[in-house]
Amino acid sequence: MSDSVTQAAVAAPSQNSTKMILTLGLVATISGALIVGSWQLTLEKIKANRREQLRQAVLQVLPDAHTVVTFVQDGETLVPTSGDVAPGQRRWFAGYTDEGGLAGIAIEASGMGFADLIRVIYGYDPVSETVIGYTVLESKETPGLGDRIQSDPDFLANFLGLDVTLDPSGNDLANPLQVVKKGQKKSPWQIDAITGATISSKAIGRMLLASTKGELPMLKRNLERLSQPPAAGGRP
Repeated sequence: MSDSVTQAAVAAPSQNSTKMILTLGLVATISGALIVGSWQLTLEKIKANRREQLRQAVLQVLPDAHTVVTFVQDGETLVPTSGDVAPGQRRWFAGYTDEGGLAGIAIEASGMGFADLIRVIYGYDPVSETVIGYTVLESKETPGLGDRIQSDPDFLANFLGLDVTLDPSGNDLANPLQVVKKGQKKSPWQIDAITGATISSKAIGRMLLASTKGELPMLKRNLERLSQPPAAGGRP
């Protein structure tokens, strides 16, 4: 066999291998681009759905609100924002009536329940100094028991006028929130627990106590700033 024939026989497989590698590389690149594109589209839809769910939750706990403005903290001052907040950054939602009056402030809170993390949002009326609404944003509590924190009518009624008045110093609650056995509520700062779901009920009480003690004093100091809707702000 001549040298030219031998070289041709060796070159053919080498050329085929190169073409195969290039083809596989092109397929991998296209597949990767499609996956990334699909993920980005899906992520945007997920974010949009979460924003809408949050907006509905805010309007639920602030029933008189017509418009909502998101505020974030800048030192000791609350400022409106129109964009997404950074992960872990605190935010508050001021709701305003048709006439432009402050309908209340929606506040997020979270804490460990019986099974996992519970996230809630509640409405605060700084004029009456009461909680005026509450709903669960996220919960994995036991079905039929702990998950009743988001559906039990008697438990939900606790958060229609729950007293969170600040003391004369304005730095703490006048009366710390308390969770009591169902039927034993005697004071407006007490929360009737759900029978059979005491742990979940107490978890809600703890997170609202921590949230109100930690955040209401700052909200009170910024009340004048919050009382009127800003010229520019953001929706949740």
